[in-house]
Amino acid sequence: QVQLVESGGGLVQPGGSLRLSCAASGIIFSVYTMGWYRQAPGKQRELVARISSFHTTTYGDSVKGRFAISRDNGKNTVYLQMNSLKPEDTSVYYCNAVRGSLEYWGQGTQVTVSS
Repeated sequence: QVQLVESGGGLVQPGGSLRLSCAASGIIFSVYTMGWYRQAPGKQRELVARISSFHTTTYGDSVKGRFAISRDNGKNTVYLQMNSLKPEDTSVYYCNAVRGSLEYWGQGTQVTVSS
């Protein structure tokens, strides 16, 4: 059974930082492209960042220069370091694992940026 379990969300003030983690089980983690997506109420789910099995990274335009994705294949975990957070970053953040036609999602973790 595949599980992606996110953690690290919460409430943070504008300009603050958070680090999200996603622990994977039930997959050969190292061969999957891992990603973070987010979805705010009334909006479409959007790519935040993804990292390939070769550690190639891609970022959404709105987070470039502020967020950083990384992976630890030994721990089957992908991270999202979020700096200089803005109120518009408020959303539910989802972990994603993709390899070919196989795709899995986590349950999501809420990030709220507010003073």
